[in-house]
Amino acid sequence: MMSNIGETSDILAQRKTYNAGLSQVSDKSRATWFPLLLLALLTALPALQLVGNYNYLIHLVLYTLCYVVMASGWNILGGYAGYISLGHNVFFAVGGYFAGMVFARLGISTIIIAPIAGLVAAALGYLIGLITLRVRGPSFIISSLALVMIFRIAFENWHFVGGAAGVSLQANDMDVQWAKLPYYYAFLAMAAFALWASYRIRHSKFGLGLRAISKDEVKAESAGIDTRFYKVLACAISAFFVGMAGAVWGEYLTYIRPNIFLVILISVNMVLMCILGGKGTVAGPALGAVLIVAFNEFFVATLGASAVNIMATGVIMAVALMFFPNGIIGTLAKHRKLPRILNWD
Repeated sequence: MMSNIGETSDILAQRKTYNAGLSQVSDKSRATWFPLLLLALLTALPALQLVGNYNYLIHLVLYTLCYVVMASGWNILGGYAGYISLGHNVFFAVGGYFAGMVFARLGISTIIIAPIAGLVAAALGYLIGLITLRVRGPSFIISSLALVMIFRIAFENWHFVGGAAGVSLQANDMDVQWAKLPYYYAFLAMAAFALWASYRIRHSKFGLGLRAISKDEVKAESAGIDTRFYKVLACAISAFFVGMAGAVWGEYLTYIRPNIFLVILISVNMVLMCILGGKGTVAGPALGAVLIVAFNEFFVATLGASAVNIMATGVIMAVALMFFPNGIIGTLAKHRKLPRILNWD
């Protein structure tokens, strides 16, 4: 009896040592300095305005950061929990309309209102999750698409928010050279927060439960995980980030309309960014956002704003996924070829 207890203690001690070794290897392979350096460079980027007109560059980076926020938010439900949603631009619209109407009526900047708009979107996401997350697979995807159609019809016929014509918002009175900077830094702060939150969720008990649901929901439930609560909470957190992005995006464009927010391409972009970069990873949505915006910009510049550039982007996506079936981050990590600077997990 005593010998069995001793053997068990030895096994537990060896297991503890092995786990500690794994942690050390993981820490050595992770370049934590790179995200911080990237944040510092992006913070300093607008200084280029002192030596020339780089408004378009700032717009492209701002636009990319907006999608980093949304794709990272989508990843919490679609990547960690495995529920592919094509209706997340509903939360983009709700955040944009809530903050936009407050700005139009009370004059409070959407940058200040953005967290509250995110909470409104999160509350809606929780309620929607209670209904739609009862189904899974293709049924859930179809229900998320139906959600976009319902909300678009509702906003187009809601006269309080301007109907199909929408509402114009006052532009800020800053010099044109610096007018984009408040929105640029707002999106930069939100992107940094979204990536940090994604990392914290991934390494939490909640994140572990979401990944268990993604692998096998029935087994996860039989293991004692409250799968319904986990899924609905993931939907709410996901909606929070997308809603915040929508809030600031509306004021940046200086108008809010249904066809700005409630077009399927926005949700498709979130999904494609996560799939290309590597859904279920921390860096994947950010990398995917950078690549897809870059692809689109390159092909628009070379092929013009036509269906040809969309086709070219689609071909690039198809070829990339042939070589990276789990996304760039996921495939490289699987083959142990992931560069340290992209190992944010």
